[in-house]
Amino acid sequence: MVSLGLEDKVIVVTGGNRGIGKAIVTLLTELGAKVAYTDIEIDDSDSGALAVKADVTDLGSMEAAAREIEEKLGPVYGVVANAGITRDNFFNKLTDADWDAVINVNLKGVNHTIKPFVQGMYDRGAGAIVGISSISGDRGNAGQTNYAATKAAVIGLIKSLAREAARYGVRANAIAPGFINTEMTKFLPDKVKDKITAEIPFRRFGEPEDIAWAVAYLLSPVASSYVSGEVLRVNGAHHT
Repeated sequence: MVSLGLEDKVIVVTGGNRGIGKAIVTLLTELGAKVAYTDIEIDDSDSGALAVKADVTDLGSMEAAAREIEEKLGPVYGVVANAGITRDNFFNKLTDADWDAVINVNLKGVNHTIKPFVQGMYDRGAGAIVGISSISGDRGNAGQTNYAATKAAVIGLIKSLAREAARYGVRANAIAPGFINTEMTKFLPDKVKDKITAEIPFRRFGEPEDIAWAVAYLLSPVASSYVSGEVLRVNGAHHT
């Protein structure tokens, strides 16, 4: 039987309570990984994963979460920096609060997610990191200058980290999802959805599971052992 080699690997996913994060948690658990996820709100559903309430904007909170996860599950092999928010508006109407909120979660939050685990990965000589970027960070998007800026920064962070981490046997990659059917997109007006869909060669939005499988591939020590510093676009050929 062919395996992705994730069985019993301890993997941490931020923002794992819903949407893309929840799909990632579900799939990795099904693939045999020992999964922990963090979020600022934890529901009572039994996902088979360890749920830890933590705030990615607070390094101390994530350090405490890291200690709890490693005490309960063991040394962490994989980290998926998925937590993200939007505060959309046209550039001239964005407030400092809009900028700060998005930067704190989408960029500082990625730093706070990776930092508590990366030295342990270096010490063990193995590990995989995946940062969730966005099509908006890859090509830009009107009304999302703050969001796009953070998602572009995630790509820069991951590419630079990949160069640093390679000497320790640790890989770092990013995924840039296109428009996916999640809580973030379901509130778009139908007229806007129709316009976006018309631009996508597949003529549909993607599903959270599409991103989850991409994450599993990039975490896999079997399927992607020589892949690092890459940005995997999962967008239905919307942007290539």
